[in-house]
Amino acid sequence: MMASALLYGVIVILLVLNIVLLMLYYSAKSSPYYVVYDEETKSALKRRVTSLKEDLENELVDFDVEEWEKALEESIDEEVRSL
Repeated sequence: MMASALLYGVIVILLVLNIVLLMLYYSAKSSPYYVVYDEETKSALKRRVTSLKEDLENELVDFDVEEWEKALEESIDEEVRSL
């Protein structure tokens, strides 16, 4: 009697585990972690990223840290005064 109950419990646990694994499999299959692009799309994305990188580098050349810190301090002071 005890052995059959234990066997029944193991079968139920394995059945539930299989259902969970199947759900995870179909979930991963429907939303993959990576996307395969064709060469044209890949080169367009690469050009876009390169363009954004150049824009960012140009912005950083013009960026003045001291001016930014001063503006930030003024903004904080205004917020404190408004409280």
